[in-house]
Amino acid sequence: MVKLIATSLLGMLISIGSAKATPWDELTSTQLEQKLTEKFSEGKYSAKGADSCLMCHKKSTKVMAIFDGVHGDLSNSKSPMAGIQCEACHGPLGNHNRGGKEPMISFSASSKLSAASQNTVCQGCHNDPKQIAWHNSTHNLEEIACADCHNVHVAKDPTLDRLTVNTTCTSCHTRVKADMNKRSSHPMKWDQMTCIDCHSPHGSMTESALIKPSLNETCAECHADKRGPFLWEHAPVMEDCSSCHSPHGSVNDNLLKSRAPQLCQQCHADDGHASRVSSEAGLDAFSAGKSCLNCHSKIHGSNHPAGSNFAR
Repeated sequence: MVKLIATSLLGMLISIGSAKATPWDELTSTQLEQKLTEKFSEGKYSAKGADSCLMCHKKSTKVMAIFDGVHGDLSNSKSPMAGIQCEACHGPLGNHNRGGKEPMISFSASSKLSAASQNTVCQGCHNDPKQIAWHNSTHNLEEIACADCHNVHVAKDPTLDRLTVNTTCTSCHTRVKADMNKRSSHPMKWDQMTCIDCHSPHGSMTESALIKPSLNETCAECHADKRGPFLWEHAPVMEDCSSCHSPHGSVNDNLLKSRAPQLCQQCHADDGHASRVSSEAGLDAFSAGKSCLNCHSKIHGSNHPAGSNFAR
């Protein structure tokens, strides 16, 4: 009798466990993608739209939060909820609600669906010029999914909020986060400046996904006084601001890669004047105050007729 009861309990536990497990958990990524492709080709969408989905999912606060944001706005003709609703993003319902035997598209880090496949759903609507360089972008090449940064089931996507976008970026770019908290940095740690002021997360035609064709042009958006052209130009300044500056932050003043005179002497080290080394800091004009900049104050360029040495 005891053996019979134990066997019955074991059978109940097995049946409960199998009821909680989704049948498509056993599918490989390739098999899952193939099954979803078949579902799209069949096109068996629900006649009741979101009502069919909410019969099971309405208890989830995360699911219901879709109605707080733009994607769940029924009055907006561009919103998925104004069209075929949940199935616009998660795919045709098919027989999913009949015993849960058919998979749906899921967007999360735990999704077996590849990032590229997940992203094609988003790009079905979001295909404006801002995403024109996405396929060449580092984020795409590193297989980052849109859902890794963006959150649709919220009233306001944190990635689209200037006060929280830096947190989103630095959750992966930890080295930049360390730099922006150094003693000399752009005001990013106070959210007065954001990563997307300089970079385009969806890619661009320039290195480091800059919003402008070059680093100098990007910097000049704010530092217009350094743009030039100047009568007397300082070559490294015109070539690349990062020759001297570390844009995300530095332990030195003005985001400099190293202090003067060491920074200057990386190039100016072949004559007696420029290559002079002070035995002790603060003893003379070569080490006191701003070092080389005590005399050469117009280091970014000069328009003075006698400014060939950037002293005026």
